[in-house]
Amino acid sequence: MTATTANTTNAASSATEYNPEHTPRLDLAKLAPEVYKAMIRLDAAARQGVDPTLLELVKIRASQINHCAFCLDMHTKDALAAGESVERIIQLGAWEESQHFYTAKEIAAIELTDAITVLTDGFVPDEVYAKAAKQFDETELAHLIGAITAINAWNRFGVSTRLVPGHYTAGQVRH
Repeated sequence: MTATTANTTNAASSATEYNPEHTPRLDLAKLAPEVYKAMIRLDAAARQGVDPTLLELVKIRASQINHCAFCLDMHTKDALAAGESVERIIQLGAWEESQHFYTAKEIAAIELTDAITVLTDGFVPDEVYAKAAKQFDETELAHLIGAITAINAWNRFGVSTRLVPGHYTAGQVRH
């Protein structure tokens, strides 16, 4: 939905005037196609063996931390289309206080996502890694780390090129 569409849609119910959309800075896929294709391959390889629902939670969580509105739009819509609940998606922003919405395996993955995403706090703590290693076999854990790394790279592409959220349709892109 564009800002114009949002304004038209909401015009009947209120006189709210939304800010205009920003424009993207550049089209990475067009200008650096080999980089984009390499990212697609990394993303596809990393998600092998990772539960698709868990993968969307991880992608949403990393995108929240990195403030990537485009990726939040994409992965929230994909998660909802795959049957994820609105409540669990909303609670991701406060997962430490709402752990009862998630399994122990999901919490381990979310906590690992936070640690890998926010490297400015230092290394991934041993206890975070150990918790994840207890929930995932080594192959699953290696793929999960790859998937977390891939979404962080996608987030950086999204925020630096200013991808515009709101136009994605669930299932449109798989990464």
